[in-house]
Amino acid sequence: MNFILGLGVILIFGLMSGKIAEKVKTPAITAYLILGILIGPYVLNILPMNIIKISGTISHIALSLIAFSIGQNFSRATFRNVGKQVLWISILEAVGAWLITVVALLCFKVPGYMALIFGAIAAASAPAAIIMVVREYKARGKFVDVLMGVVALDDAWGLIIFSISLAVAKAMYAHLSTSMVNVVFGALLEIAKSFLLGGVLGFMLSRVGRVLKNQTELLICTLGVIFVTTGLALHFHASVLLSCMFLAAVVVNMNNESFKFFDVLGHVDWPIYLVFFVLAGASLEINLLMQIGVIGLVYLVFRVVGKAIGTYLGAVIAGSDNDIKKYLCFGLFPQAGVALGMALIAKEQFPQAGGVIFTTVAATTVIYEIIGPFFVKMALHKTKQIH
Repeated sequence: MNFILGLGVILIFGLMSGKIAEKVKTPAITAYLILGILIGPYVLNILPMNIIKISGTISHIALSLIAFSIGQNFSRATFRNVGKQVLWISILEAVGAWLITVVALLCFKVPGYMALIFGAIAAASAPAAIIMVVREYKARGKFVDVLMGVVALDDAWGLIIFSISLAVAKAMYAHLSTSMVNVVFGALLEIAKSFLLGGVLGFMLSRVGRVLKNQTELLICTLGVIFVTTGLALHFHASVLLSCMFLAAVVVNMNNESFKFFDVLGHVDWPIYLVFFVLAGASLEINLLMQIGVIGLVYLVFRVVGKAIGTYLGAVIAGSDNDIKKYLCFGLFPQAGVALGMALIAKEQFPQAGGVIFTTVAATTVIYEIIGPFFVKMALHKTKQIH
């Protein structure tokens, strides 16, 4: 099978698997992952290796689009509207998942750089799966409003935590014999380059976007700037995630019609995400599944524990209702796209441990995507948001 034929197979069978998932009330992302595993080299071996080898490139493209879309949440208007309740809960549940997972893995003698990466990935959730459940049951009320606010910011904090943790982990991995000062300096330098790159290109996009005449020109320009940002970030060893997220943050705060940059991407981004998730499933190294036993179990359990503790502390500090303190954490259990993208980046950055990191996250993602929506539904029932 050649490259173009393989790409066609992914798109057509991905569409079919998504329709099947819709019928059986399963998240589409889970269907794409399972499809990738089935047609990948470890089961049916349908996909050619030259397609699987580009999964890293597809991952960077998909994640740049995801980071750009998440960056729109960093507008001044958003922070004025969500209030301190959503801010406290969203920050502490993300930090809680990261910190508790890191500490738990270190207790089980996992190397420090690996524990940092796992903890950072643990911070991310799956907005699509959560929103799907809320829409399916037509849930509404104060609890839903807070949940949606937290979900909107959750992956943004997750990307920031991951970008910082990745920079520190790479410095630890490459300079195991050097001082912590050099590690911190290397991480701060990578973050600074990301903000500078995203800021400059965001300023340019916001200016150029004002003179573009139609949707086609706007789409071409927006994609071009995102890809240039991603390419330069890779070239100068900056964070792709932070660069693209800050690119969007600058645009959304400088352009009064910034929504058009994000709306226009809706016409082209989903086929890219479909290919990304199928290739993520195909990249799953089934032979490593037996090696992730303890690490996978610790990650699966303590991510949830961290989310629960962080959500509760944030709700207490913000003076939230008891329902939010007790049940909001159940609405944050699903995990999917952003976490998989982070894991693929980790697989690329750490050749020795990357396979274990990605396989662990991919396997637990399938579990989270299957059981997560049921916990979201339970939280909505407990708080009487389903009418």
